Amino acid sequence: MSDFLNVLGDDRLRRQLEFVLEIDKLKSVFRRTYLLTGDRRENSAEHSWHIAMMAVVLSEYSNETVNIGRVLKLAVVHDIVEIDADDTFCYDDAALLTKAEREKRAADRIFGLLPDDIRDDMRELWDEYELGESAEARFAAALDRMMPIMHNISTGGRSWIEHKVTRTQVLTRNAHIADGARRLWPVVEAIVDMAVAKGYLIDE
Repeated sequence: MSDFLNVLGDDRLRRQLEFVLEIDKLKSVFRRTYLLTGDRRENSAEHSWHIAMMAVVLSEYSNETVNIGRVLKLAVVHDIVEIDADDTFCYDDAALLTKAEREKRAADRIFGLLPDDIRDDMRELWDEYELGESAEARFAAALDRMMPIMHNISTGGRSWIEHKVTRTQVLTRNAHIADGARRLWPVVEAIVDMAVAKGYLIDE
């Protein structure tokens, strides 16, 4: 804990600021996706911001009318658990087996830093995203999946090539994009076709 928090007489504010400082760690969680400049991989905090901006720009493509404020909250909260659980590569079948439990433990700890009312609100947002039962969660998840696909086609398929990803893996793993934004799915299919033609994805 930062020393300045010890001088705060207000326990609620201390816990809020402790959480704010804790989530700075998300900036040090690196994903498999490369920045468009190609000089490094993006971190999870950058990714969350980018998804939030996508939501603002592309809200008209949601299958249902959504509360954009709710979508933005989901976008910035959904990956906070990666501070403890790390980013799980979506084509790593072994890591996916333990992902839910690792992330649940992380949610318990990290959101538990907050005052109870805010903790409950944050946890509700995180659970909503994970369950995908609301229009907002489905739309946020669609953007979350679409962004790495756009990054890969724009960086010469770098991450796909490094991990020997196939066409089938990309289409199967990301099919739920259509559940939140069906008009964006043909764009994904076109990107995948292009990636195969360019040798970025294995054609199987």
